Amino acid sequence: MYLAWTTVGDRADADRLAGAAVAAGLAACVQIEGPVTSVYRWAGRIETAAEYRLTFKVIPARLAALEAQVLAAHPYTTPEWIVARAELVAEKYLSWAQANSSPLPL
Repeated sequence: MYLAWTTVGDRADADRLAGAAVAAGLAACVQIEGPVTSVYRWAGRIETAAEYRLTFKVIPARLAALEAQVLAAHPYTTPEWIVARAELVAEKYLSWAQANSSPLPL
């Protein structure tokens, strides 16, 4: 399993990205945290912004499709996209994630 992170500037964008990922079966779960404060350099200046952080729980087979969907729909010009492999995932949780990482039939 992988954990993938991005941030957005408002809750509506966070809800939209999270809902689309779960509805498409690309992420088993997305947690939204925030607002958090981000301090970063942009265009030569130090900026501070309130953002919402999304944490996607994704199985390896869905990672590339999730990345493509999130980046295509992301409101930022240069979105954060960081992915880390989970070293240990409880077997029951992993089974649930695998079962819920495909779109539901219509």
